[in-house]
Amino acid sequence: MAAVTVDDILSDLPLGFASLILRPAPSAPAIERFLIVDADDEAIEAAKAFVLLIGVRGRSALPALRRLLKDPPPVVALKGQREDLAEAEELLRAAGSGLLLVDPAADWDRLLSIAKDRIQPRSYQSEVLTLLEEDLFAIAQTTARLTSSHVLIEDAANKVLAYSTVTNDIDELRKASILARRGPRKYELLLKDLGAYRELHRTRQPVRVPERPQDGLRERAAIALFAGDRIMGYIWLQETGGGFGPDVEYVLTGSAARVSAELIRYRNQQSVHMREDRIARILSGPAEAAASAHSGKIPSERPAALILIGLSDADSRADDAGLKHGELANLASIHAAAYKPTAVVGQFNGDTAMIVPDLQSSTAESGLRSLAEAIVRDARKHLGITPYAAVGPLAPDLLSLHTVTRITEALLACVGTAEPGTVAGVEDFEAEILYREAVRNFHSSPFRHRSLAALLQEDAELAETLRAYFDASFDVAECARRMKLHKNTVYYRVAKATRVTGLNFGSPRDTLVALLHLQEWASTSYDTSGRK
Repeated sequence: MAAVTVDDILSDLPLGFASLILRPAPSAPAIERFLIVDADDEAIEAAKAFVLLIGVRGRSALPALRRLLKDPPPVVALKGQREDLAEAEELLRAAGSGLLLVDPAADWDRLLSIAKDRIQPRSYQSEVLTLLEEDLFAIAQTTARLTSSHVLIEDAANKVLAYSTVTNDIDELRKASILARRGPRKYELLLKDLGAYRELHRTRQPVRVPERPQDGLRERAAIALFAGDRIMGYIWLQETGGGFGPDVEYVLTGSAARVSAELIRYRNQQSVHMREDRIARILSGPAEAAASAHSGKIPSERPAALILIGLSDADSRADDAGLKHGELANLASIHAAAYKPTAVVGQFNGDTAMIVPDLQSSTAESGLRSLAEAIVRDARKHLGITPYAAVGPLAPDLLSLHTVTRITEALLACVGTAEPGTVAGVEDFEAEILYREAVRNFHSSPFRHRSLAALLQEDAELAETLRAYFDASFDVAECARRMKLHKNTVYYRVAKATRVTGLNFGSPRDTLVALLHLQEWASTSYDTSGRK
C-alpha cells in the first residue's frame, strides 16, 4: 500500500463532494490504509487509517469518535453540517486528527473507491499507461513543431517512450531507434565517447552534439529529465535540414519540465481524476486550492496569476477544433513550464487556462504578458490558429487566485472582440469591462424605462437609427453616412425618440439609460433573428 496524505485523496474528489474543515496535525502519520467504521463498532485500531465513519451524523457521532481516538487516525470522514460538529472538531483537534466533512448527499461508495485508488493503486493501471503514452507523444509532436526538428523521448535506459511524426529528414540513428524502440548499442557508445551523456548528467541545461557525417549523425540537441537528482530519461532533438533556431534551448527546457512531470506522475501512479479538474479546484476557493497545492507541491504563499487563452470564432467552429484545443494546451504547457516549472495548465470553461504561481510581484506583469504573447505567436506560426489571451491581475497568493477569476473571464470576453491575436491585461479594457458589467446587471434587473422599451420593440427602424446615432458619438452626419440616410431623416427619428420617451440625449444620465436599453435591444434582436 502507498502512503498518501488527505490532500492526495481530496484532490481526486469531485468539486463540492467534501471539504477538509480540520487539517491533521503536522505530526500525524501518513495514510497507509482505509477503514470503514460503523457507529456501533468497538475496539477499533485506527492508526494510520483513513476512516469513513458511517451510520451517524453531526453530534450523534461523538461516542464513536471518542472510541476511535483511543488510537487516533490521521483523518476521519464524516457526514453532516459544520454547525453541528463543533464538539467533534475539538475532540479531533486535541488528538491531532483531521476532519473531512462529506456532503450529506454524497455517495460513500464513491469516496471509498477514490480512496482505494489512492491508497491501493493497481499496478500499471491501463488507463494511466495509455494516458502517459498519449501525453508524451503529444509533447514530442508539439516540441517538434516549435523547433522544426525531429523529437525522441527516452527513459533512463534509452528505451524510446515517444517520438514525433516520422519524416524523410531523419538519420540512421533516429530510424533505428524508432524501429527497435531503443537506441542501437553502437550509437549509444559513440554518443558516450563524444561526452554527450557525461555532459547531460552534469548539467540541467540543453546540450548540443555536433553532426558527424562520417557516422551518419546529424546535429542534435538534448536535455536530461531529472526528478531531484535522479535521471529519468532524455529528450533528443535531431535537426532536419535548416539547423536549430535561436529559441531551441528555451523550448527544450520547457518540454523537459513537462515530460518530467508526466513521468513522475506515472511513477507515483497518481489517479487520473487529478488531471481532469486541477485548474477548477485551484480556482474554486482557498480550501480546494490549499489541498491541490499541497498534493502537487505547488508554492502557494507568493503572488499568483491566471492567464486565459481563447480561440477565435473561426477556429472554434472548425472541424478539428477539439484537436486544436489540445494542441494549444500542449504548446501553452511547454511555454509555461519553461517560464515557471510549477505552472499548471488545463481547460477552464472551454478555454485554455494557465495558473502561474510563486511570482515576484515587482516584475511579474511584464513577464506574464510576454509569456502569453509567445504562446499566441507560436500558436499562429506552428498550429495555424489565432488565439487571444487575457492576463489577469495578480492575486496576493495562490489561495486567493479564485478572487480574480471573474475579472479575468470578463477580460477574455473583451479581448475576443478585439484584433485577432490580441494579448491584454485589465488596464487595456478596464472601461469596457465595467460597461459590460453594467449591461449584465441591467439585464438581470426587472426595471425598464417603459416608453423607451416599448418604442424599441415597436419601431425597429427607429431603434437601428438610435443605435447608429450612439455608435457615431451623436454625430448626425456620420450616422447618416453609415446608414445611407439623409441627415434630416436621422434628425427626425432622434427627435421622435426624445419626444416619445421624454429623455434628453444631451444629459449623461439619460444617455446612459438609453444606451443600456439599446444594448439589450441589440442583443435580443441579434439572438432572435438567426444571427443576422
